[in-house]
Amino acid sequence: MGENPRARKIADRIREITVNALEREVKDPRLGFVTVTDVRVTGDLQHASVFYTVYGSDEERDETAKALVSAKGVVRREIGKGLSLRLTPSIEFILDALPENASTIEHLLDEARVRDLETQRAHERAQYAGDADPYRKPRDLDEEQQD
Repeated sequence: MGENPRARKIADRIREITVNALEREVKDPRLGFVTVTDVRVTGDLQHASVFYTVYGSDEERDETAKALVSAKGVVRREIGKGLSLRLTPSIEFILDALPENASTIEHLLDEARVRDLETQRAHERAQYAGDADPYRKPRDLDEEQQD
């Protein structure tokens, strides 16, 4: 089943409003370098999940998560002002696992490159077990018939 186009538009708008609110309205010093990666809205437009990443250590991520929880009311107020909906959706901030997934993918790609090089080296030094071309050619058949 396809995604609701109206929900996608509202999610995009919530993302813009959230980014602006975090930059301009929230003055919490615990708020680190936050990047809002995605917003997903339920089909009834009652709940929005805001996915974010934070550059820094685990301790800084924890502090940023606390700052976002305390700023939830300010962000929701700004969303209510910026959207023309009957009800302002509740919001939830979720730490996105994007950096961890990206590092895992990079590790897997490096491993694949190493294996490709090993396969290429093995191919270069490989030798045939028998003749290089074990199939008979029409020319060989003509020579055998003449003998």
